[in-house]
Amino acid sequence: MTTALFAVTAADRLRLADGSDHPCGYWPEELIVPHKVLRDAGIHVVMATPGGAVPTPDPAGMGPEWKSYLDSVHDLLAPRPLEDIEPSEIDMLFVPGGHAPMADLAESERFGTLVAALVAKGTPVAAVCHGPAAFLPARATDGGWLFDGYRMTVFTNVEERDTGLHERMAWLAEDRLRAAGGMVSAAAEPWGEHVVVDRTLHTGQNPASAGPLAHALIRTCGAIR
Repeated sequence: MTTALFAVTAADRLRLADGSDHPCGYWPEELIVPHKVLRDAGIHVVMATPGGAVPTPDPAGMGPEWKSYLDSVHDLLAPRPLEDIEPSEIDMLFVPGGHAPMADLAESERFGTLVAALVAKGTPVAAVCHGPAAFLPARATDGGWLFDGYRMTVFTNVEERDTGLHERMAWLAEDRLRAAGGMVSAAAEPWGEHVVVDRTLHTGQNPASAGPLAHALIRTCGAIR
């Protein structure tokens, strides 16, 4: 059976430029929609977080339509420690967004090492919204950023401005990916669906892109297998 690893942030707050904390977590829609797409395709999903901590859904993204589904995903209450995952166990990687991945996964050298190992063996890796920031710690053999020169997308500065946090954040995901060497593109209109696939890297711009990104990941995995 094909196995997908959901690498979910364990952070529940993001430190802002003024030193205050913004409550957050993973964005429910960006976990639930891809999870359902993969599950319906017969793919086994493994949930893992840094340290095996129970992840927190971003309260700003919660609603009754999401809560009932999350209550049915029992392994979110007992995720595996991300540090224990072996590359040989999984066939694809998915990182849901929300601001929180910028607080832990984006700073995790250990997660970067896992991503690099997966890419080296040809495993498709995907992230949506702020999730692509989680790939920043992944290093190439020469020490540079693993995805330098790759085409990609991410939650844009324009969309961040719409959240009201743009001026308060310590750094912006789009800026950081561009500075690292990512060739970032965006939908014609903010909040529009946009998915980019370059080699084994799959990225989606925003919540509207979460489902299409999961479908793109399935297509790539099917072609590889």
